[in-house]
Amino acid sequence: MEIAPDIVGNEFAEVAVRVDDDANSRRLRIEDLRTGRVRFLDALELETLVWLPAGHLHKLLDPSADRWREDT
Repeated sequence: MEIAPDIVGNEFAEVAVRVDDDANSRRLRIEDLRTGRVRFLDALELETLVWLPAGHLHKLLDPSADRWREDT
């Protein structure tokens, strides 16, 4: 039985989040509800986000870098 995802959203984005057990180890499955695009993050990737300095994260949050470009 698959557990329904949690929805996390605000005025800028809405994603469905759930723990995925289908791979070799547990990972986080994140789906962009606007586009249907899915990304899986393992424990190392999640820990990296926790330790990432704020300035580095701000660069990732710039939507003009990748999000709304037609070639991505």
